[in-house]
Amino acid sequence: MTHAQLVQKAVYWLRRYRCGVVLSEQACASGEMPDAIGWKRACHSVLVECKVTRADFLADRTKPFRLKPEGGVGGERFYLTPANLVRREELPVGWGLLEMRGRGVEMVYPSAKNLRTATGFRYEMNLLLASLRRVEVRIEPQSITDFLKWKNRMAEYNRGSLPEGLTATEEEINGFLEPEAPSQVGN
Repeated sequence: MTHAQLVQKAVYWLRRYRCGVVLSEQACASGEMPDAIGWKRACHSVLVECKVTRADFLADRTKPFRLKPEGGVGGERFYLTPANLVRREELPVGWGLLEMRGRGVEMVYPSAKNLRTATGFRYEMNLLLASLRRVEVRIEPQSITDFLKWKNRMAEYNRGSLPEGLTATEEEINGFLEPEAPSQVGN
């Protein structure tokens, strides 16, 4: 399996893990380039680093944000590897392990859920804002705000009402804006 294929599996796994926003291989201001990172409700982030070979896994330990994990991203952090590539005692403190088993991804060891610091949060915000800016550049001359108001345009084209099956923006449920229920914090 190639690194690119493993990254695709990580993205798919993050979506199944209930991450509503997922990015892959986008650079952070810290120099970290997460293979895949997703966000759940209450801004909870989940990082997945993909390692195809043992040498790649061992080399990852020397990166600045691994040596000083408080500068890393991800409230939860996982390695995704082929089966039996990494032993539990080799994982950084708090990290989980995902393995490819057949065609699927299996969680072998869960991650701690509180690994991200305030510094890591700022790097994640930078990553998200830089990604939004790249989108805005691609949709010019429209702004992101105008682009996101597509339902307003649909209503204009439909003589003032939304086409059947569309929910008005103000009636949409947005789990990212809802506070986390106390029993679900960290999930």
